[in-house]
Amino acid sequence: MFPYYLLLVACSSYEGNDEMPPEEKWTDRIATISAEDSLIEGTTYLSVYSHIYSISEHRLHDLSATISLRNTSQTERVYIKSADYYHTDGELVKSYLEQPIYINPMETAEIMIFEKDQRGGTGGNFIFEWATTNKKNKPYFEAIMISAHGGKGLSFTTQGLEL
Repeated sequence: MFPYYLLLVACSSYEGNDEMPPEEKWTDRIATISAEDSLIEGTTYLSVYSHIYSISEHRLHDLSATISLRNTSQTERVYIKSADYYHTDGELVKSYLEQPIYINPMETAEIMIFEKDQRGGTGGNFIFEWATTNKKNKPYFEAIMISAHGGKGLSFTTQGLEL
């Protein structure tokens, strides 16, 4: 069996307007979840920065972000029920999933937010709702932000916080 690597693409290029290219459809990853499945459900918060302040509030550095949704189980699938992206002021920017998807054991799905997409602001964040059969192997959420200009770069990570 070949390993799968999922990539949920936020946008291939963002020019500062509301017209975004269509995302990859995950119809082969749609998961049907019923109450009879005896799943453990949870919610995780993840901070994600579209840009950060530098020197003062008048100078910003734009960032690209890779949001990783990781299944930490070696044997069981994890289900992602929702992946909602919020702006600094708490306004919903985008819901990335219309239906729950599954992630296979040890697999990673990613959401990309490109440098020109400033919709999240300096305090953007995600809320993920998930479900799993094993409370010892909850999904792990991480964001990696990066920027490189003029031979200099910066990068940092944030980790999800289970609510």
